[in-house]
Amino acid sequence: MTAINSNAGNASLLIQHLNKSPRDFTKADIIQFIKEKQIQMLNFRYPGEDNRLKTLNFVINDYHYLDSILSTGERVDGSSLFSNIEAGSSDLYVVPKFRTAFVNPFAKVPTLDILCSYFNKDGEPLASSPENVLHKAHNVLKEKTGFTFQTMGELEYYIISPKNDLFRAMNQKGYHESAPFSKWEDFRTEAMHLIAQCGGQIKYGHLEVGNFSLGEFDYEQNEIEFLPVDVEEAAEQLLIAKWIIRSLAYKYGVTVTFAPKITADKAGSGMHIHTQLVKDGKNMMTENGKLSDYAKKAIAGYLSLAPSLTAFGNTNPTSYFRLVPHQEAPTTVCWGDRNRSVLVRVPLGWSGNTDMLTKANPAEVLTNEDFSSKQTVEFRCPDGSANIYLLLAGLTVAARHGLEMANALEYANETYVGINIFSEEHKEKVKGLQTLPVSCWDSATLLKKQADIYKQYGVFLMQ
Repeated sequence: MTAINSNAGNASLLIQHLNKSPRDFTKADIIQFIKEKQIQMLNFRYPGEDNRLKTLNFVINDYHYLDSILSTGERVDGSSLFSNIEAGSSDLYVVPKFRTAFVNPFAKVPTLDILCSYFNKDGEPLASSPENVLHKAHNVLKEKTGFTFQTMGELEYYIISPKNDLFRAMNQKGYHESAPFSKWEDFRTEAMHLIAQCGGQIKYGHLEVGNFSLGEFDYEQNEIEFLPVDVEEAAEQLLIAKWIIRSLAYKYGVTVTFAPKITADKAGSGMHIHTQLVKDGKNMMTENGKLSDYAKKAIAGYLSLAPSLTAFGNTNPTSYFRLVPHQEAPTTVCWGDRNRSVLVRVPLGWSGNTDMLTKANPAEVLTNEDFSSKQTVEFRCPDGSANIYLLLAGLTVAARHGLEMANALEYANETYVGINIFSEEHKEKVKGLQTLPVSCWDSATLLKKQADIYKQYGVFLMQ
């Protein structure tokens, strides 16, 4: 992340006040902010096995004690947080990561929240912590390839509310509708504002395809999409965003669900992950305006591990009801351009005509600026049931695996289906391609078969 020089436009209250990048936050900065903003409560936050944020509350009434807990963290019962930890030896430390601090937007008194990392009795990172698995995966990728891995998530969710017959959007035609046809635009924009306040780097939000009525209730599908950041930060942003959306739903008195599939023949909710390989601050997914060999090798890695990646990204039985043909969801292990039915999609990347701005705005001067840095590669099968940390750790392993595969470019060529997977041109080719698992059982079986790749270099070793 580039050092921040001016933070007047940043939504994060800490960045505005401290005028520095979160990566440079120190304990002294946190204490300074607490004192100057008269923060009364401190929350330690950490994800449990259920992938939801847990909370430990502290009252700030003694700055010596505040300094102590920020320095040492606190003890928690690991056996109540993770099923693989025995009650007989379950004490863990949770230690705050200062760069993650944010002002709690829902607390009734001024409260600062900080995400924490788990450490074992010896003061070492907890091997089985999903957050630590992701950290190891990223470190190995950087060490072995020289690349940093950046990702961004697309968070889709349904809002369920009492039926409203005024200004109804067409069934399954809600994509990018505006109010009043979008009933929960204010909810979405408030969620985006709060996520940004808590440090989230948001790209945009919009109404999605899915909208329908079932019984006495309306179901409206929304999406919030993020900007690419280092993979550890991307996981934290998705975790906090889900907490904010759920908390806001509680405030509004409506139900929110990230469920992959609610009912047949209606759009399911995915959590697509966009990826970039970065070196020396430059996005390496393109070269001379075209997809680079590095990108194709990463794609080969995603595709080769895709069947087992579903064990982390599609953990609910209903996940596999979403992965059906002609529903903008993948079923076959393949990739293509601008194609929403492939497993890995290469979206439009601003690598062609660069004078669109002047055509739309004749008063503008053509600058020939290169926007190819915006190019991403999208992995489309995960959904809201995913274990966010393990999914992103698995994708990081897959990117490294692809870069190390001797036949990566050949495999990428064999699994490429162009723009339309359903065209006659690719019909025979698709028949010979591998398909995604159809159940959690199949997914777990395939994970066992490919386990050695995840365990390589000690990444997914959980002990």
